Amino acid sequence: MSNKVLVKEYQPSIGHYAGNPFIEALPPILDTPNIIKALRGKVNFDIADQSLPASQRIHLIPQLLNDFFHPIERHIELWTKFSILLRQGYVGRNISNGELNKHIQNGYERTIKGDVTAFRYEPARSTAQSMSIIGCSGIGKTTTINNILSVYPQVIYHENYNFTQIVYLKIDCPHDGSLKSLCLHFFRAIDIALDTNYEAKYALKRHGIETLLNLMRKIANFHAIGLLIIDEIQHLNVKNSGGADKMLNFFVTLVNVISLPVIMVGTPKARSIFESDLRAGRRSAGFGSVLWEPIKNEKDFISSQQIFKSEWNTFTDALWRYQWLQKSDFVLTDEIRNCLHNLSQGILDITVKLFVLAQINAITSGLERITTKLLQKTYDEELKPIHPMVDALRSQDPQKIIQFSDLIIPEVDQQILKLQMIVDKHTESTEYDDLSEYNGNKEAIRLHHLLLGLNFKSELLVPTIKRAFQEHPKLSMQELMPIIMMWLNDIGKNIQTKPKSKNKNNRVKQDQWYTLETEDLRFQFSQKDEKQNFYQHLKEHTQLIFNMEYWFEQVS
Repeated sequence: MSNKVLVKEYQPSIGHYAGNPFIEALPPILDTPNIIKALRGKVNFDIADQSLPASQRIHLIPQLLNDFFHPIERHIELWTKFSILLRQGYVGRNISNGELNKHIQNGYERTIKGDVTAFRYEPARSTAQSMSIIGCSGIGKTTTINNILSVYPQVIYHENYNFTQIVYLKIDCPHDGSLKSLCLHFFRAIDIALDTNYEAKYALKRHGIETLLNLMRKIANFHAIGLLIIDEIQHLNVKNSGGADKMLNFFVTLVNVISLPVIMVGTPKARSIFESDLRAGRRSAGFGSVLWEPIKNEKDFISSQQIFKSEWNTFTDALWRYQWLQKSDFVLTDEIRNCLHNLSQGILDITVKLFVLAQINAITSGLERITTKLLQKTYDEELKPIHPMVDALRSQDPQKIIQFSDLIIPEVDQQILKLQMIVDKHTESTEYDDLSEYNGNKEAIRLHHLLLGLNFKSELLVPTIKRAFQEHPKLSMQELMPIIMMWLNDIGKNIQTKPKSKNKNNRVKQDQWYTLETEDLRFQFSQKDEKQNFYQHLKEHTQLIFNMEYWFEQVS
């Protein structure tokens, strides 16, 4: 059974919501700051983890695929519309004043007579609306809806009325596209929510589609379903559903007669379903037909000395913080931001997966930072299945976009596993020989990597850390670190070292230049395109070349 809540106390509501148990049992209405707080994902990130061994860091990076979610304007807007749709739909189905009973009794009458227009009492008013959300795969439609639903209890039991309320029901449209299969999915979702047997009782018997639709409407009334979300609506097939009229009239009836709000979610291929019938087009746009386009690469907007970040800048700045790379750049440059957008075309799921795979590639290669060259290489090698979709979006051709809009973005588990094996294969045994000296002391191992990151690369690092733990066993890692640093600095001053003669063997070979610091000219040379002049690379990608012409224009 899903998360079920027993109502002990109703929260007084506002306006026409007041006195309605179905509404007053819901979580409170939130303002924008609290909506953002409720939606934002929780990533387990510690800057100190950048010093962990490669084999451990590679396990921390994939959490972004499931846990990173940064709310932007469209997500907040959908939350608000969802909240209004849900509550507004219950206004005409108040259990405390008999409105719900009218719906239930009229539902029985329609089932008995097989006539959707039949009623026993005066037809109860419908306060429901509907909405459609259209957008390419990976744009974040389903993820956003699931995050919103997670805040609401799915089932609420009203002890005073001995009534079980289903707050929401989310079903995926079946791949065969028939209304009958959609009904089966509906009954199955009810059984999962309530631990009932509606599917065996109704759906698995040889009922016709009309009978199943009537039973579906009856159960929606009987459990006061607050909101029905139908995902992957583009799979609905007009031919397999008995014709456009039957299919579209079904959705209109749910909203107009049953007073059940409906949200239909799909890719651009689903637009034809609603545009083919004027009535259904109006119903799908009842509370806004939302077209979620890929995020545009827009600049920040400045007004009255206040900066308003664009959606793309807001999203990428938030994502950029989560890096487990030892040479990561603190600031996201416009060059890398533009490269991310070019390769993802503003599709959020592609952006996150590209970012995750690029970090893992940065670790396996020894680069330990994200560059445009690395992003391009990762896109070319790891995300080949989505190239047609991205190319279609880049072309801005509506027909091509519709053709590839529901292309499934591949999971990256296999690529991550492959890269993990590369990390394990290339991990130096000397590192583990050093760490074995600590006998599994996790704090000592973490201190070891932190000090290595601070360039304390001394043969005495291991014995100094062991000495610190032996002499100060009760001190925390934060307290031990300055003591160890002081000891190492003192040792360095006292040790007399002979002048080292220049040894050509100590020079960094050209095939390892990519491991050097970002400001090193040899690193920059390793990042330039083969056909590009090095001077031109420095001029376009760094601030090392002073633009005299631009300077003269500014001062003249």
